[in-house]
Amino acid sequence: PPSAQVHTNKATMKFSLLALSTAAALGGTDAFLAPQQPRLSSSALAGYGIGSWNKKSSPSSAGGGGAAVATRNPWDDANKANTVSKSDTFIKAPTTKKSYGLGSWNKSASPGGTTSAVANAPPSAAAATGGCPFHANYDAIRDELKLIMDNPSWDDGSLAPIFLRLAWHSSGTYDAATGTGGSNGAGMRFQNEAADPENAGLAPARAFLEPVKRKFPEISYSDLWILAAYVGLEVTGGPVIDFQPGRVDHPDESYWEQMSYGRLPAAEKYCCPHLDDSNVSSSLDETGKVKGWEGLCTHVRNEVFYRMGFNDQEIVALLCGGHVYGRCHPNASGYAGPWVENMTEFSNEYATDMIEDEWTLVSHGDTWLDAQGSAELRPAPGNRQFVNQKKGVTGDDPNQMMLLSDMIFAWDPDFRPILEMYAEDEDKLKVDFGAAFKRLTELGCGFP
Repeated sequence: PPSAQVHTNKATMKFSLLALSTAAALGGTDAFLAPQQPRLSSSALAGYGIGSWNKKSSPSSAGGGGAAVATRNPWDDANKANTVSKSDTFIKAPTTKKSYGLGSWNKSASPGGTTSAVANAPPSAAAATGGCPFHANYDAIRDELKLIMDNPSWDDGSLAPIFLRLAWHSSGTYDAATGTGGSNGAGMRFQNEAADPENAGLAPARAFLEPVKRKFPEISYSDLWILAAYVGLEVTGGPVIDFQPGRVDHPDESYWEQMSYGRLPAAEKYCCPHLDDSNVSSSLDETGKVKGWEGLCTHVRNEVFYRMGFNDQEIVALLCGGHVYGRCHPNASGYAGPWVENMTEFSNEYATDMIEDEWTLVSHGDTWLDAQGSAELRPAPGNRQFVNQKKGVTGDDPNQMMLLSDMIFAWDPDFRPILEMYAEDEDKLKVDFGAAFKRLTELGCGFP
């Protein structure tokens, strides 16, 4: 009926404007790594599913008004535009305490001697929600997230990988020494944290979740980002993680005064420079390892995960469980291709393939990949990665890659036995990954 068409058009326009207000850069499911952040203008985004939302019926909404899903794959047009003004489309969180209904903001000393904003929520609200200042129906939000999780127009058909990366990157900034960073605050809504090169490609994840936030304003962005990852893991056969609500969004960007870039892992840090695309193998030592890999291992182990308080087994579990999802994109992270064949299902394939497959180091100059049907594995200029293909050898193996920061688990004598353990026991990986990921996403939140 005409009246229904008018209602639909209004809903579509509302979601279009909402999505455009949140998506400042185009991205994908690349874990951790991005040397540069491509940005798209709002006009370029308007042609994507991010800019043209369609309504999908939800059991939790009357009259068929439900979650929004995208109708086109943004990667199809990723190179049509790559600039946006610095002030464009970043979310501005409420800056008044009255907007949150949380009482007054105080400064309290953290164990590391720094200060952090703490909401003085009314005792009744805290008691009713286990410390969470919002009264949200988390079961209804879970249902809504499940509705949008499968999206054939996005990447490999699932939003789970990009939601997982959003949660990981919002959490992986935690520093145990100072008590700063972590998932509490949802700082990626603001320009400084969003512009971290390692966060390239995560604006679409935030945009996909904006309609859910609008429908359920009671949940904080911080909680929503983590819950979306938990639901993504659950519906793809991963661990079922008990969700603890209570994260409180930063009211403004002042928190960044105690933060810095460089807290998330970099794929090639401290490895020998890569200078010649025509002879990438010259950066390998006599054992086939990249020269300087020990420095990269120290970066991942000490500068990133030890800084947060993880041990070696938790580190390997997090990577084995996390990098089984999604793929890298050269126009986001600078790397290219999926880690595993089935990149939208939980498995221990990452561990088994790293051990069992033969890996070849390639760079952007290895155009033989294109000729052999493996163009999706060729990284951006200046980057190197390992692939499961060989020059002049064609076969039926699906295209897969490993980052240099992945291969350290096969090369390091302390990491290797843990990798082998998970290659043999998928059930143990699921349990250990679930426990480690829950811990990662709760660091700095003050939960008991």
